Amino acid sequence: MKFAKLIRRAGQLLLAPTLLILPATFYATPSPQSAPNIGVNGSLSANSVKRGRSVQGTIVMDIPGGYHVNSSRPLEKFLVATELRIEASNSIRVRPVIYPRAVLRMFKFSKSRVSVYEGRAVMRFSVSVPASAAIGSTQLKARLRYQSCNDEVCFPPRTQEVSLSLTVNP
Repeated sequence: MKFAKLIRRAGQLLLAPTLLILPATFYATPSPQSAPNIGVNGSLSANSVKRGRSVQGTIVMDIPGGYHVNSSRPLEKFLVATELRIEASNSIRVRPVIYPRAVLRMFKFSKSRVSVYEGRAVMRFSVSVPASAAIGSTQLKARLRYQSCNDEVCFPPRTQEVSLSLTVNP
């Protein structure tokens, strides 16, 4: 009888440290990966412009280390292209966006090279104000759609919006 109690007590003593260690293994498992926080901001070369003139605009993406964004011309159909759209009033014209030069990289999720932006990516565009444009303040809305990835996975596409103010002078 004493021997059985001794065995049971020994089992309890071995079980207690195991229960204390078990939660630590749950904390050691990697957490699900999440999309990076990509900074997006924009500017115009001047906040005011005379009718009949143009200003240059830029939208800048700051991509954290270890991540990348698909370029404006991905090499695989399943990848989402980076796309910048600028909305302006009817009279103001926005010329086509000039995207940065992409780099080609190999990643675990793809068997071929991928066309990406890393670090800081600057997109440029020109805004033309016709001589007949209304005088006063106007807003340009830049919508940047992109898909970010790390070496193993790509995250769902995201759209960020930036407002740019422009004053039209006579």
